[in-house]
Amino acid sequence: MSRFRLTNPVLLFALLFLSSLPVHLPAAVAEMPKMKTEQLLSLQENPDWKIVDCRLNDAFNGWKLDGVKQGGHIPGATDFSANWLKADGKNKAQTLQEALAAKGLTKEKNIILYDANGRDAAEVAGYLKNQGYSNLYSYNINLWPVEKPLSRYENYQLIVPAVIVHDIIEGKIPETFPAGSKIKIVEASWGEEKTSYAKGHIPTSFHINTDMVEPPTTTEPVMWMLADADTLAKFALKFGFTRDDVVIVTGEEPMAAYRIALVLRYIGVQDVRVLNGGTLAWTLAGYQLEKKSNTPAPVADFGGRIPGNPSVIDTIAQVKAGLKTPETYTLVDNRTWDEHIGKISGYSYHKKKGRIPGSVFGYAGKTDAYSLDYFRNPDKTMRNATEIMALWKEQGIDTSKRLAFMCGSGWRAAEVYYYADVYGLKNIGVYSDGWIGWSNGGNPVETGAPGK
Repeated sequence: MSRFRLTNPVLLFALLFLSSLPVHLPAAVAEMPKMKTEQLLSLQENPDWKIVDCRLNDAFNGWKLDGVKQGGHIPGATDFSANWLKADGKNKAQTLQEALAAKGLTKEKNIILYDANGRDAAEVAGYLKNQGYSNLYSYNINLWPVEKPLSRYENYQLIVPAVIVHDIIEGKIPETFPAGSKIKIVEASWGEEKTSYAKGHIPTSFHINTDMVEPPTTTEPVMWMLADADTLAKFALKFGFTRDDVVIVTGEEPMAAYRIALVLRYIGVQDVRVLNGGTLAWTLAGYQLEKKSNTPAPVADFGGRIPGNPSVIDTIAQVKAGLKTPETYTLVDNRTWDEHIGKISGYSYHKKKGRIPGSVFGYAGKTDAYSLDYFRNPDKTMRNATEIMALWKEQGIDTSKRLAFMCGSGWRAAEVYYYADVYGLKNIGVYSDGWIGWSNGGNPVETGAPGK
């Protein structure tokens, strides 16, 4: 290694590449200068250069897609998926600009865009060129030497790409799935089938109304809290779940899918995964939705006690005990900032405002109780760990402690829990009753900005 670092990109070109790579992007995106592996390796730690994975985020996370030999991303790379450019949204342009800023992809940087299929990098390059970027280079991840391991998340298999779900429906058993396993695909959404499921769902999936695992109270105040063990046991048998199942949960709204997935894990189903990005991921992949209704086959025996994995959920007693030992326990408040400081309640049916004393703001969405902007990419897939860890570090959240995620009643927290598990965090759980259960229980509350 050199004892000094070159920061002038023009001088760096001259010394490293002998003018083999032009400084500016040619007129046609297709003519982007191609990086060789040894060139890329020499630039991995240079602050003037950014390495960007343009593939599906599932490939970045660890899945072996497009025929690559290794799953995962180049160490030190960030992500900007071509798939994000396909996702619609009323604030799409702003969201993409925010993503560029979060990743430090400024116009003066030299940016290496890589993919495996020869298309993704070109699509991202086209977008960046239209935004005024010029120092763009391409790399083919298939050239990456097999003896050099790529980086991947420890539990990447917990969130599944659409192409893998499609392979399963076609009768294949993809990587990370046990041979001979019977895989059940579930669509989770609030309300009856007509609300979401009947409009289109992943083929073969059957519908679960989230009210089945969190039935609303019949008296005031109205709450949707996690059902008791007996109700959950009846639910499991009715929908045919057993301890040894492999389940993939999907849904139009990913939060609902993660909520059901979390509850299935709590019940004791051993292998519960979620379609990364929900139904949108399926349609962006070019697959058709199904509209016929599928019915699950009930079972007589779950095969184990319920709940079989109680550590997934923190009770109110455990939260109160944990808040007394902040050196080992953190209650992470995954609500909007306005909810956290008590400016709004977040819910039309719940009027109490504030936060649990001792809880730490852990981000969620930017608008309301049904948003998770800080944790999702523009196509609703999971945001990368580096950016989430940076947000938590700003708030003083120590990931070596027990982290109990909470929100209003468990939906946002369930999604955050799954992401933390994918990243490889070990001691995590969800305070499922959340702010609504806490505040309706007559417990102490705080309002205003923390520390004031």
